[in-house]
Amino acid sequence: MARTRGRESVQRTKQPRGERAREVFVFTEGEVTEPEFVEWVVANGTHATQNHRVQHFIGNAQASGARRKPLPLVRDAVDKLDEVERAARKAGLSPESWNWPQVWCLFDRDQHQDIPTAFALARREGVHIAYSHPCFELWRLLHLQNYTSTFGGVCDNVVDRLKNHRKFVESYGATSSVSPEDAKRIRPGQLDDGYKKARQYAERINAQHRGPDQTRWDPYTDVWRFVEDGLGIVDY
Repeated sequence: MARTRGRESVQRTKQPRGERAREVFVFTEGEVTEPEFVEWVVANGTHATQNHRVQHFIGNAQASGARRKPLPLVRDAVDKLDEVERAARKAGLSPESWNWPQVWCLFDRDQHQDIPTAFALARREGVHIAYSHPCFELWRLLHLQNYTSTFGGVCDNVVDRLKNHRKFVESYGATSSVSPEDAKRIRPGQLDDGYKKARQYAERINAQHRGPDQTRWDPYTDVWRFVEDGLGIVDY
């Protein structure tokens, strides 16, 4: 099947080869929460290596809902990866260099049926995935508390637990409840000083899932891989 060109274009300024930043393109399933999370982490994160700069781009900011499901998301990401790798080779970069470009997809289990196919395609083409089961809100919840039991694949169960946490509610200036729309927004106070704890909790719950079917990994989140391996950030 013929591939379509990537939707997003990026203006780049020429830099000395040794100073070129790593370009990281992020394709997100969500239109609000995940992009806001990326921006918050970049603004507040501690970089592993101070002289290694990373430029990040939301690769599908204008994408329709149909293009935000896992398999179409990965297909668009593959198109972008082809484009940026050609540009990197032209600039004289090597795949072994720290600043070789990366393309990431952030998506959830939800009720999607094509997740194993999306994983297989991404693995074959070199696209990175940060995956959450049942949804991204699990990663947010782990900044506030540990959780190891199944959610039955229902994202609303995660959201309810998140919205009932006092620290989460207070981050919106609320006294009792947070609206569904407000709950999508990343607010100061939700994630502060929670990264290392969330990473530790996530690694523990992820360790129990060893089967090949990602739809059965409940609960699971490896968003921390994107934070560290993609953005080069080790804490926030």
